[in-house]
Amino acid sequence: MTASTSEAPITTPTPVARNWPFLVPIAIVIVAVAVAFNGRAAVSSAFDRQTQIQAAQITLESMLRELIFEENAVRGYTQTKDAFYQQQYAASLVRFRALDDTLDASLATMGLRTETGQLDEYDKLQASWRASVADPSFAHPDRLPATIDRDNKVLTDSQEQLAEGIRIALRDRSDRLASAALARVTTQVWVDTGFFALFFAAALWIAWRTVRSDATARRATDVAETLQGAFRSTAGLVPHCIVGSAYAAASSDVTVGGDVFDLFQLSDTRALAFVADVSGKGVQAAVLTSFIRYSIRGSALKSTDPGRILADINRTFSHTYTAENPTLFISMFVGVIDTDRMYMEYASGGHDSAFVRNGSGVRQLAVTGPVLGVMEEPFETRTIRLEDGDTIVLATDGLTEARYPDGELLHETGAMELIRTSADDPQRLADQLVAKVRALGGNRMRDDLAILAVRVYDPRGRDRA
Repeated sequence: MTASTSEAPITTPTPVARNWPFLVPIAIVIVAVAVAFNGRAAVSSAFDRQTQIQAAQITLESMLRELIFEENAVRGYTQTKDAFYQQQYAASLVRFRALDDTLDASLATMGLRTETGQLDEYDKLQASWRASVADPSFAHPDRLPATIDRDNKVLTDSQEQLAEGIRIALRDRSDRLASAALARVTTQVWVDTGFFALFFAAALWIAWRTVRSDATARRATDVAETLQGAFRSTAGLVPHCIVGSAYAAASSDVTVGGDVFDLFQLSDTRALAFVADVSGKGVQAAVLTSFIRYSIRGSALKSTDPGRILADINRTFSHTYTAENPTLFISMFVGVIDTDRMYMEYASGGHDSAFVRNGSGVRQLAVTGPVLGVMEEPFETRTIRLEDGDTIVLATDGLTEARYPDGELLHETGAMELIRTSADDPQRLADQLVAKVRALGGNRMRDDLAILAVRVYDPRGRDRA
C-alpha cells in the first residue's frame, strides 16, 4: 500500500493582507479626520455661546443708552416744556422694554439666575425712578419736590451697581468660554500633531488648519457683519447743506472696526457733525462707537460748545472704560455748523483728518486738544468762517494713512490732494475718495475708512443750481 501524502495548500495573500501597510495610515487619517471634525464641533459650539454672550453685552449697553435718552427727555421737558421730549421719552420706554425682554431671555438661556434676579431688581428700580422722578416731572414740571434730585441720584446709583454686576457676570462667562475653547483647541493641536508625526504629516496639517480656520473665520465674519450693520452711522438731512458719506471696511480684516460718524440737526440753521476713531477692534470697539454716537447727543442737550462736548465725553469715557483698559483711546472731531451766520465752531481731540475745501483749495483744520481717554485736559473751541459752497470733509485715519504704491503714506498733504481733485457733489466726493484709496492699495483697503462730506450754502446767496 502506498502511503498518501497531503500538502498544505498554498495561500495567496488577499488584497487586504497584501496592502495592509498602506491601509493602516489610511485608517489613521480617517480617525484623524473624525477627531478633527469632533474638535470643530466643540470649537464651533464655544463660538456660538460666546456670540450669545456678546449679543447680551450689546443688549445691556443698548438698554443703558435708552435710559440716557429717558433721563435726557425728562431733563429737556422740565427745562423747555416741549412736548417733543414727552414723545422721545415714550419711544425710549418702548425700546427699553423690548431690550429688557431680550436680555432677560438671554440670561435665562445661559442659566445666569443671580444676574436674572439682578435684572429684575434693576427693572424695579427703573419703575420706581419713573414713578418718583419721571412721572412727576412730566405731570408737574413747575412743582417738583425738593427731594427729587436726591431720589434721582440714589436710584440711578443703585441701577449702575446692578448693571455693573451683570456686566461682570457676562464678562466672566465670556472669559471662561474663551479659556475652555483655548484648552480644547490646544488639545486638538497636540492630537493632530501626533498624527502628523506618524502618518501623512502635511495632509493632516492642512486638514487641521482648514477645520480650525474655517470655524474661526465663519464665526468672526458673522459677528463682524452683524455688528458693523448695527453701528454704522448714517448722516441725516440738514437745511442749507448737501451731505455725502461713505464707509469701507479693511479688505483683510473681518473684525468690527471703531470708525463712526454722524450729522444731526440742532435747530433750523444749526447742525452738529462729528467723526471718531476708536482704538482697537472687535465687540468692545462696536460698543464704544455706540457709546460715542448716543452720548454726544446727550451732551449736546447740555451744551453745544464743541470743546465742552469733547470734555464731557472724555470724562465719561475715562471713568467708564479706560479705568479698566488704559490702552483704549479715541480721536474725535466735533463741529457745529451755522448756515445762518455761515461759520463753524469746532474742537478736535487728536483727530487730524478734518478739512475744508473752498474755491482756493483745501486746508486742514488744526487739532485743539489731546486724544480722548489719555488725560483730562481742556479742549479749545475754534471758529472758522464758511463761504457759500464750501465743503467740510471729515474722515478717519484710513485716509491719511493710506499708502502710495511705493509704500509711502499719503499723510495730510496727499489726502488734501485727493480731496482737491474729487467731485464737487459731496456724495460723489465721498465715493471717489474711497475708490482712490482702494486703487492705491491695489484694490484692497489697508484700514477701515469712514468719510462725511458736508457742502454748505448761504441761504441768502446764489441758487444751488
